[in-house]
Amino acid sequence: MAGSEVTRLIVVRGNSASGKSCVAAKIRDRFGRGLALVGQDNLRRTVLREHDVPGGANIGLVETVARYALDADYPVVVKDILYGDMLTGLVADCRGISRCYYLDIPSRKH
Repeated sequence: MAGSEVTRLIVVRGNSASGKSCVAAKIRDRFGRGLALVGQDNLRRTVLREHDVPGGANIGLVETVARYALDADYPVVVKDILYGDMLTGLVADCRGISRCYYLDIPSRKH
């Protein structure tokens, strides 16, 4: 289990350039301090310097950071493309309210 009855988990997924970062930033701006923003791209590219591959180490790191923040009673926004079953377990284990959103924005052809 993760978090408490008062924690919130918001998952924002979508294709590349669908607006996930903008949506997550607006949520954080509206909420203010004390919200954990867990971005797969940041953990994958900056922390691990890992390529985007299914089953990469970044998936476990996203889950670990999100669970840690939930256990510290932070509301958590997890964002990015996010492959795998990790999200299903995270959402199921969250003791508070979980909401998942997929931004289905068609890519623009140039």
